[in-house]
Amino acid sequence: MDYLDATIDSMENSRFAALYGGLVRELTATTHFSQTDINCLLMVYYKFAKVNGPNAKQMTKVQFYELFLVLFKVSNVTTIDRTLFVVTKDVKYVSPKAWVQLFCLYTTEDLSVRMRFAFDIYDTKGTGLLDREQISLACDKFFVGEDEDEITELRADMGEFLIKKFDVDKDGFISYEDYSTVVSEQPCLLEFLGQLFPSPYDREILAHCINMDSFLTVESGRLN
Repeated sequence: MDYLDATIDSMENSRFAALYGGLVRELTATTHFSQTDINCLLMVYYKFAKVNGPNAKQMTKVQFYELFLVLFKVSNVTTIDRTLFVVTKDVKYVSPKAWVQLFCLYTTEDLSVRMRFAFDIYDTKGTGLLDREQISLACDKFFVGEDEDEITELRADMGEFLIKKFDVDKDGFISYEDYSTVVSEQPCLLEFLGQLFPSPYDREILAHCINMDSFLTVESGRLN
């Protein structure tokens, strides 16, 4: 058989193919990634899982947190927690399917998918609505300084501005319908409560690291 990865021996290549062959076919059929992309993503996953022991088959959430810090440059714990909650409800492990799903979300050009993902992360209470408390807490990271009174006032002003901007039906909350209405007209406001997606530059670096050829072709064209 052809080696999927030259850094591991034939036995490991065979083990990988046996473990993930069916999943590769499934994900190739149900995502926008090519079979090569899926193989590369799962090979990275496989190597992380191997670190956990010879019989380990899943990546731990601790490993995933470290990846967020290094690869995705996301250090906000709440954002990481919510992102993981969106892709998997498992409290200890990240499944290979959830791993690929995250990259699907990070690379899709479908604005409706990106909006749904972003809103679910911002919705820290899981109610389907963003209230003033959630908006206020999210605004905390936007302003820093030594004058606490001034910072508090700036945060409050920003919170009020965002409520007025996004609360389309004026009920005091931001629903997904409110959010999607505004973002559909102004896509630049997708991440209005803080960065959730890798930048185009970081996405290209990720694609190079994981050897996602089809994505590199698209991303290089966009950057040029």
